[in-house]
Amino acid sequence: MSDTLVINEIYVSLQGESTFAGLPCVFIRLTACDLRCSYCDTAYAFTEGKKMLLSEILAQVKKLAAPFNGPPLPLVELTGGEPLLQKNSLPLMQQLCEAGFTVLLETSGAHDLSKVDARVRRIMDLKCPSSGEAARNRPDNLAHLKSTDEIKFVIGTLEDYEWAKEQIAKHRLAKICPLLFSWVHPLAPEQQNPALKKVPTGQTPISRRELVEKIIADALPVRFQAQLHKIIWPPEQRGV
Repeated sequence: MSDTLVINEIYVSLQGESTFAGLPCVFIRLTACDLRCSYCDTAYAFTEGKKMLLSEILAQVKKLAAPFNGPPLPLVELTGGEPLLQKNSLPLMQQLCEAGFTVLLETSGAHDLSKVDARVRRIMDLKCPSSGEAARNRPDNLAHLKSTDEIKFVIGTLEDYEWAKEQIAKHRLAKICPLLFSWVHPLAPEQQNPALKKVPTGQTPISRRELVEKIIADALPVRFQAQLHKIIWPPEQRGV
């Protein structure tokens, strides 16, 4: 059916990351991803999911949002997987914006952002070396970012940190939008997936404390984020 999306899960929780961290949010997790980052903690969304009509998705979001008495809270975030792999994510985001929600999009940055509704706040990854997917970054996307968007670097190694610092200076990213540094939480045994890329050999792991201390020492214009949902609930728990 042309007006459907394959959805892994829809639930309401706390926004754990981004400049919206700490606010109630309805998450729409879409199925499928074309990347296999070494640290991926939602590999279950690679294949698990069911088709839903856009009207059904919108109705479920509104039902979950109802106790909050409508927009501006809760937020609504499309995540994955990779939402932009499914083209009907675009009209869904438009419909959510028209319903008055603040809509967030978590995307790898490996797909064209130019057709995403301008009202949507894009949280775009720039994949660092330890992900194993840095070659998939799409530099053209930087030109489509607005001041209301955000760029996220997921940092697991010293090499990631130095690479991210270089990108910030090279592209003057701090002048575009807020920048996020997210430390890689070790995967729980049940989160391990043989399809994930391996961290390239020769890289040096960086601790959460080391990352924060480097940010301060180098006076980087970034926001460190601690992924609140992994502090409140077990890191492997779904639906939070």
